[in-house]
Amino acid sequence: MELSIKSENAQSSSANWIKWGLLTLISLVAGYAVVLMYAQNEIAFALVTLVLVSSGVVIFARKDTYSHRYIYPGMAAMVLFIIFPLMYTVGIAFTNYSGANQLTFERVQSQFLAQTYEKPGTDYQFEVYQLDNNKIQLHLSQDAQEFVTAPITLEQKNKNIALTPLTTEKQGELAKIRFLVKNRGALKELSLNTESGQVLTMGGLRKFSEVISLYKLQEDQATLVNLLDNTVMKPNFEIGNYQVVDENGAFTTGKVMTPGFVVNTGWTNFLRIFLDKGIRGPFLQIFIWTVVFAGGSVLLTLAVGLVLATVVQWEELKGKAVYRMLLILPYAVPAFISILIFKGLFNQSFGEINELLNSIFNVKLMWFTEPYLAKTMILIVNTWLGYPYVMILCMGLLKSIPSDLYEASAIDGAGPLDNFFKITFPLIIKPLAPLLIASFAFNFNNFVLIQLLTNGTPDIIGSSTPAGHTDLLVSYTYRIAFEGGGGQDFGLASAIATLIFLMVGALAFINLRVSKRQQA
Repeated sequence: MELSIKSENAQSSSANWIKWGLLTLISLVAGYAVVLMYAQNEIAFALVTLVLVSSGVVIFARKDTYSHRYIYPGMAAMVLFIIFPLMYTVGIAFTNYSGANQLTFERVQSQFLAQTYEKPGTDYQFEVYQLDNNKIQLHLSQDAQEFVTAPITLEQKNKNIALTPLTTEKQGELAKIRFLVKNRGALKELSLNTESGQVLTMGGLRKFSEVISLYKLQEDQATLVNLLDNTVMKPNFEIGNYQVVDENGAFTTGKVMTPGFVVNTGWTNFLRIFLDKGIRGPFLQIFIWTVVFAGGSVLLTLAVGLVLATVVQWEELKGKAVYRMLLILPYAVPAFISILIFKGLFNQSFGEINELLNSIFNVKLMWFTEPYLAKTMILIVNTWLGYPYVMILCMGLLKSIPSDLYEASAIDGAGPLDNFFKITFPLIIKPLAPLLIASFAFNFNNFVLIQLLTNGTPDIIGSSTPAGHTDLLVSYTYRIAFEGGGGQDFGLASAIATLIFLMVGALAFINLRVSKRQQA
């Protein structure tokens, strides 16, 4: 008995050591990661990592919170994959974050200060002579004057090498161009000091020149002066770019300097959606089409699925099992395969659908270039992809309808259509309502269908952002964020994504309300 108790205590002690060792290791690794993210100015990612790891360590370390270990993984995943991306997206919506404005002001300023140019009139032609003991000697010439360095090795630490006038004959063997190409990196690191104080660096395979900074930082630690043309630039914190100013210090209307930096723009991106004609028009078109597409898809899939479910449930129909299997097959095929097959079938030049129409009616429809035909094609394809799901739901709901109702209806002399509209449809539409709302929300963000079938085309003429007649709001957002011709506009895309979230959130709320009423 005592041996058993001692064995259990030893196992418990060993488990405690393992637990505390793992918690310590996780804390150290996470702490190091947080420091690295903070050093890279990724404060949001550092903060969420710190919160998740510290809360997890506390939950698994303390006995009074140990029971929460079962729900912690789910809560951590919800914070990491839902709440944090949502908050991060909303935060970006209030900035000018884009392909041209991604850096902090300090990093942008340092990039400008790192730019250099070759000072005019400081070009020296050079040759390299190879000496004994792997040493070389550089000979430079300018305006019939020749200068030479002391014998050096390319591996030496001292890169500040003095140039003196050539007073003796050239020694060694002239290095060929192959030697210069091979050692170009080492030669670029050399800095040669002339007697007049110039510092020369390699500017090509045959020349050294004086390279100086293009911009000079002024005393206010913000203004930059271009040393080539003496133009003055100041940071415009309203648009997030350096901009040339006039003699009075006012910003000119000229081209802004890139790269830009990230600044808070408030409600600018949201106002652009409704006030900018080049964005407002396409946005409203795409919003209306998104609602029509989602609603039309729900209605068409419901109509097709319900009718087919009713047919295959007909007692007089023979081979019902075979028909059910064949009608459910589209649900078993991956959506992207079906979409690509339909893309080939609707091909304007060689597709089987146009070939059939041409042989019967002598007409070929422009499915991908005519907006209304493209939208019709999308609804047809989405109905094919979605009807099996609705049919399966309806088949289950039809089984729950008492057969006594149909028998009583038959006694009253009602026909099949009367039974469908007065018994079948009213009894199944109520439990179907929450699922249809969920289907509407799914189709509202049906990115894969649009991306694979039309990629949003045909394009909307006059739009200042990438937009197409068949784009949904989600694909429109994607194109603004990742296919912007004038620079990926993540701020505007995030603003539209925020609006989409609000719309889908409203649909989810309506769905909950409907489900609650169904239960009541």
